[in-house]
Parts: sequence; C-alpha cells; structure tokens
Amino acid sequence: MRILVTGGAGFIGSHLCERLVSEGNEVLCLDNFFTGRRENIFHLLDNPRFELLRHDVTEPILLEVDQIYNLACPASPVHYQYNPVKTVKTSVMGAINMLGLAKRVRARILQASTSEVYGDPLVHPQTEDYWGNVNPIGLRSCYDEGKRLAETLMTDYHRQNKVDIRIARIFNTYGPRMLENDGRVVSNFIVQALRGQPLTLYGEGQQTRSFCYVDDLLEGLIRLMNTENQHDPVNLGNPGEFTIRQLAEEVIKTCESKSSFTYMPLPADDPRQRKPDITRAQTVLGWNPTIPLREGLKKTVEDFKTRVSV
Repeated sequence: MRILVTGGAGFIGSHLCERLVSEGNEVLCLDNFFTGRRENIFHLLDNPRFELLRHDVTEPILLEVDQIYNLACPASPVHYQYNPVKTVKTSVMGAINMLGLAKRVRARILQASTSEVYGDPLVHPQTEDYWGNVNPIGLRSCYDEGKRLAETLMTDYHRQNKVDIRIARIFNTYGPRMLENDGRVVSNFIVQALRGQPLTLYGEGQQTRSFCYVDDLLEGLIRLMNTENQHDPVNLGNPGEFTIRQLAEEVIKTCESKSSFTYMPLPADDPRQRKPDITRAQTVLGWNPTIPLREGLKKTVEDFKTRVSV
C-alpha cells in the first residue's frame, strides 16, 4: 500500500515509517521538522519504498495514498506550549487538510489522539465513553482541546462525508528516539540519572501514569488501521500503573545511577491519575501490550546513552 505518515520524522512517526516500510509498503513521510529530526529517518532515505516530504500539515497538499496516519503535532508540554496558537492550528488545520485529502482520494485515515482528551480525570481507569475533565483555557488546553477538536472533525467527516476514520487515544509512550529535551517524565529522568543529577519530582511524586513501549503502541496503531468498521475512539496504552516516584526509582536502577531526588510544586492542570481501560482494544483488535517497563527502559536508556553528553 501507499501510506502517508504525517509527523513521520518524530519519535513515534519514525518508528511507524520503519515498520510500514519493513512490511513492504510504500511510505510517504511528511514533516516540518519542528520536533521531528532527520536523524530519526536517515537510515530509510536510501530505501526506494520511502520518500521524505518537508511540509507543514497546516497547508493543504495533494497526494495519492491508500492510508493516512495523522501523527503531526508537538506532543510534549515544552514544545506545545512554546507556540500554543501553532499547536492548535496543527491539530485543527492539520486534521481538516488530511481529512480533505482522505475524502478526495478515498483513503482510510487514522488520527493520533491522546489520553489528554480526558484531562484530569474524575473516572479511573479511563474508558472511551468518558467525556473528560479538561480546562479549556489552561496552559495545556492548546494541546488537549486541539486533539479533542481533531476527534470532532474526524467524527463529523465520517458522519457527513463517509470518510473511513480511525481514532487512537494514545497514552504515555516511551522508547528510543525520544527527544532529550522534550520535558516528558521518562526522558527527563533518564537524562538526569545518566548525568548523576537529582531526579525532579513534582509534588510528592505520587501522581500515576501508565507507560507503553513504542513497539507495543505501533502494533496497536497498525491493527486499528487495518480493522474494518471501527470508527469509535480506541485507547492504546499500557494499563500497568506506576507512581512517578516508582518510575524514578526504576530509571535510577536501570541507569546504575547514584542520583537522589529533588522536589518541585505540581504544575497547573497536571493530571493526578492516568490509566487506560483497554477492554475495547483487547476485544476489537486482540491487542495487549507485551513489553514490561523494566525491559522497555533498558532499550530506551541504551539509546539515550549514545546521545546524552554526561
């Protein structure tokens, strides 16, 4: 198949391009390199089935494709708060442009949504029918509300124009090629531990998150894309729940570091609990994450060691 991956030079996008090429597909990788990096897809550039396009999804584009994975959007607070208006435009205009393309060429389109649509949840674990608890004017709302609106657009294009849509609500994902400076908890901890610096915990570090290794996520995304008649959102994440302090201790162990902890006040609108209910993914896709946190962290730390100056 001929497949378009927007945000294809990013952390998740580059792994997805690699996997789709290895399965014999022709892959068009589209990226504006705001957070994507050429190094992530450098090894694919000589492959005749891979093509790189430097383009911003906020601008329309004409291509002939069978499937579209719409992953383009900065996904960490450091990057999406840097230019919040651009973040909203990427989610909203990007979705409109990609849906227009899907409608025109009759391609199936998958929207990379996020667990952030649940905000600071009042329901635990989060099921797909929970509407969320999002602050529409908070510091994170450019991302949270942008993704919520992208889901609205997807659903309305499906209802009004019969566009064949898929919506993946992605929970915390980690693995090789994460940016060192993206402000996400896994990358922050690994960089601090490798440098022997104290690991920064916000509050008491008792907030919980669920961490899904990137290979598990890809399996879920590809299964969702290729499952017929699944137009409702599907949670993709690892239901194993850890406190941030537990994660920090695991990272220190994996990095064989002597780092201690330092404490900071909780950031605004930071969710206290986050854990996916993946019943729908298990039932509809036959999908379950298989890589435990300890094993995934080992692979991630090995990658960081090659990039982080100690």
